[in-house]
Amino acid sequence: MKKTPLLAITCILLGTILYAQPNAASAQATAQPPAQRTILAYGGALQKGFIKQVAILTGKPHPKICFLPTASADNPNSSLNFYGLCRDLPIEPWTLSIWVNSNPSQQTFEQYLMSMDAIIIGGGNTLNMIALWKGQGIDTVLRKAYDKGIILAGGSAGSLCWFTGGYSDSRPQNLSIINGLAFLPYSHCPHYHSELGRKPLYTAAILDGKLGPGYACDDRAAILFRNEHVVKTIALDNTSHCYYLSVKEGKISEEQLPTEVVE
Repeated sequence: MKKTPLLAITCILLGTILYAQPNAASAQATAQPPAQRTILAYGGALQKGFIKQVAILTGKPHPKICFLPTASADNPNSSLNFYGLCRDLPIEPWTLSIWVNSNPSQQTFEQYLMSMDAIIIGGGNTLNMIALWKGQGIDTVLRKAYDKGIILAGGSAGSLCWFTGGYSDSRPQNLSIINGLAFLPYSHCPHYHSELGRKPLYTAAILDGKLGPGYACDDRAAILFRNEHVVKTIALDNTSHCYYLSVKEGKISEEQLPTEVVE
């Protein structure tokens, strides 16, 4: 076996080091910061002002925003209302119906939703919506979208679904507690002041430990969460607010959050 001269070995090592250094620098330069997980939860029906805020959150001049009317059993009127609200906004509106028959030309639910900049969930029957999502695997897709940084939003059923749980009118007769997807580790109450039965039930459930501490929203108010923490609360008028409820010294504590009024 021939011996490799010392000079040749030195050159080889030096070349390896010089080659590796720019690659490491390039890897650092191309590394992307982790995506910001964002949810805008509002208390009531879909409003143009909330769609505008969702569009702003995307940071894009003409974002693709998809509306899911699952909770209303894909009622076409819900989709028509969404398109009507979007008519003069600088966005590209889409809707996703899950009451479909298979067709080879269709995209999967995952392909469709993961191509969006934001996803808004409509109101209706929360319990049925989540059951259908789980049957179709949409709950998993929404989690992927959330982790990717796609903006998630919704009101009523569309806000309750993101939390650990809260009271819903999804069953006959009385409001009952249902479990949400738990993207946000708090309980939730939409329609806090507009539907008179909700506030006393929600506060009693937190006081009794049936529900953990959480956030309540009036119909025209919303909370912006980023990485599961509150960033700010907004409202479409001066009389709507959001609240944080917890138990302090054996009593219910209701904290009204500072609100920014937006158009």
